[in-house]
Amino acid sequence: MKYIATIIILIFFSINVSAQAPAPKAEDVNSMDNIMAALYDVISGPKGEKRDWDRMRSLFHENAKLMPTGKNQQGEVQMRYWSIEDYISQAGAGLERDGFFEVETHRVVEDYGTITHVFSTYDSRRNLNDEKPFARGINSIQLLKDDRRWYIMNVLWMGETKEFPLPEKYLSKKQ
Repeated sequence: MKYIATIIILIFFSINVSAQAPAPKAEDVNSMDNIMAALYDVISGPKGEKRDWDRMRSLFHENAKLMPTGKNQQGEVQMRYWSIEDYISQAGAGLERDGFFEVETHRVVEDYGTITHVFSTYDSRRNLNDEKPFARGINSIQLLKDDRRWYIMNVLWMGETKEFPLPEKYLSKKQ
């Protein structure tokens, strides 16, 4: 009986440990600037390069969501609601296969107490040295700061369209 109980306890703890996010690099989560840089860095890379998905997992709160939004072909506004694992399984292969670099070009920050909202304008390129981005848009990112670190809670984004060009106030002075 003790043997069975020991096996059950070991299985329980191995399931719980495997479900937890990997420990973050301290420098990735010790400031708002660093967690933002880590977010853009972890999804970016050349064609054929594996991304460090454990690093990505370590940036996000366990209940975080990623939510791309836009209009479908019928003109209806839609949003997908992804967990970190959904994002990795549904978007990750394309990022690695095609090459993808997302660069923050402008940032507007609002914060209060332990919460911070970042409106982060981005350019997307297949190669970092491409002359023009193939896409631009805005990431609306919610962050939480506790006594130990920063967490990404949610990322809601929308790519620029003809109907919704990026407003001047969200563009870098260089553009």
